[in-house]
Amino acid sequence: MERTTLLTSFQDFGLADPISRALKEENYHTPTPIQAQTIPIALTGRDVVGIAQTGTGKTAAFALPILHRILENRIRPQPKSCRVLVLSPTRELSGQILDSFNAYGRHIRLTSALAIGGVPMGRQVRSVMQGVEVMVATPGRLLDLVQSNGLKLNQVEFLVLDEADRMLDMGFINDIRKVVAKLPIKRQTLFFSATMPKDIAELAESMLRDPARVAVTPVASTADRISQRIIQVDFAAKPAVLAQLLKQEPVDRALVFTRTKHGADKVVKVLAKAGIEANAIHGNKSQNHRERVLAAFRSGEIRTLVATDIAARGIDVDGISHVVNFDLPNVPETYVHRIGRTARAGAEGVAISLIAGAEEMGYLRDIERLIRIALPREDRRTPGHRDAAPAPAQNRGGRPGTRVHAGRSHEPAPSAKGPRRRRRGGGNNAQQPNRHEAPRPAQQAGKSQAGQSEGIQGVAFLHRESRPNNQPNRNHRPQR
Repeated sequence: MERTTLLTSFQDFGLADPISRALKEENYHTPTPIQAQTIPIALTGRDVVGIAQTGTGKTAAFALPILHRILENRIRPQPKSCRVLVLSPTRELSGQILDSFNAYGRHIRLTSALAIGGVPMGRQVRSVMQGVEVMVATPGRLLDLVQSNGLKLNQVEFLVLDEADRMLDMGFINDIRKVVAKLPIKRQTLFFSATMPKDIAELAESMLRDPARVAVTPVASTADRISQRIIQVDFAAKPAVLAQLLKQEPVDRALVFTRTKHGADKVVKVLAKAGIEANAIHGNKSQNHRERVLAAFRSGEIRTLVATDIAARGIDVDGISHVVNFDLPNVPETYVHRIGRTARAGAEGVAISLIAGAEEMGYLRDIERLIRIALPREDRRTPGHRDAAPAPAQNRGGRPGTRVHAGRSHEPAPSAKGPRRRRRGGGNNAQQPNRHEAPRPAQQAGKSQAGQSEGIQGVAFLHRESRPNNQPNRNHRPQR
């Protein structure tokens, strides 16, 4: 790990006067650890690998030295080209990075452009027609511009890859390799990631030359000022408990995380019925909608924002007092990223996680192992109720409603209308023949049942076709 003398003031970096004036206007006085370690190295032109999570000040760590080096050799960009290329995983994060570049470079008449999906590409093509100094982009839209001959990458002098691990999660790894293949070999590369899995380490090795390595705020650490707690609930009670928390807690701004886009929309509807105004942000929302919602959240017009992990990567909002995990993440590091949205700038914050079922309890154990803290628990489950998340509609070719998990087959509980077979109009145990299929020979029945018993121990994939429709097994009892 690279060792540097930590500087305690932005004035110690020797940045160009226009940049220093902009920092004063932004009230930047003391650099964060990632800034104190990265900026001196980047000013020398050396490649950097930085391990730092969201909210540690990475943007200034790479933007400030790049702007300083641009001023040292100020040349006019060629048409359809850029001198600085910054890649980030989400539209929101890309927009915030560009805003930071423009803020730090307000006194140098910086030319810049943004290339993200969700908006027409024509305006982006026109924005780089005369060439720009800084281009911030998501990988997919950047390749669209290159392939349409709207942008050339042969003049790039500085490459920044931000939140590389999230790009891997989002499937951008191949797009990044295609982009890098089009760049000049002689360039400065600054590479940032919260974690360093094998694929990301290999990507960094292929992109950088003798990089300096800096690491701050290990991913296993959580902010000291965050009060964390767990509430165990029945799955069906999650929405009601969430609404109750948002009404009872002293919420300034609350960020609620769900695992899926559909889940985010569903939570918003449930909160609306409880009289709590909320909005959702995720990949299916238009860019204009996402920008409006984020602006309303920042201003305090909306106090509750429901988001998925991918969309939330670009949310950098001060004053978030509460983070609620409506769904617990299945990746322990993601938990650290989520709750890091609160307790910023010296403030205190609250992180509450709603846990339902054995699956999420397993996720919780992984999280506690990572952060090395046993989180306090509160049990609000109904006594004697064994709860589990609802099963998917169909799993691995099994009968609709059958859930296969952890080596067991879980049949859905009978409803008030009776078992599925009875609703089909058959007898108590019999099924009606499938009118779209010819019945199989009766001698197949024993073979089908034997095949099921000889399968993987403890796993039963229940198919409607597991025995002939005209040979019901009256001794068969579903596994519970």
